[in-house]
Amino acid sequence: MLLPSISIPELVLRTALVYLTFIVILRLTGKRELGQFTIFDLALLLLATNALQPAMTGPDNSVGGGLVILVTIFALNGLVAAARRRLRAVRRLFESDPTVLARDGVWDQAAIDREGLDDEDLGAALRSHGVEKIEEARLVVLEEDGSISVVPKSDGSQAPRRRRWRGRRPNQG
Repeated sequence: MLLPSISIPELVLRTALVYLTFIVILRLTGKRELGQFTIFDLALLLLATNALQPAMTGPDNSVGGGLVILVTIFALNGLVAAARRRLRAVRRLFESDPTVLARDGVWDQAAIDREGLDDEDLGAALRSHGVEKIEEARLVVLEEDGSISVVPKSDGSQAPRRRRWRGRRPNQG
């Protein structure tokens, strides 16, 4: 019950492979933040983690094996976070570039389609920044963290505002 039935190095390797693959898949699915998850995204995440669990544990179901996996996941997460902060190449690997969605009061429909956003998402983002219609915005950007920034048109007296937009996240496509 307490001791793993497979070797600790094998548990660590299995966990590292699953962790890194999961991170790559999350990176490839686009810009989003946890606050923008829909119920469908939550179901996907829970089912994916449940499906991946046997790949990490193999035939082991011991408490000790579970603790090895838990420590490995936290250690990998800390290493990736530190590498992302220190190394530009790692940061580029794990972060996407911001996407301009509108400029000078005109939507960029190709960018909107590419990011899987719809009119309701965009309208909610504008309103959350105090902008009623796109013609009032100088710049609208989907940031690398999934938030939407809006720079309103003004006479220069109003500073650009960036708020966390917690609407629905972009669709999986």
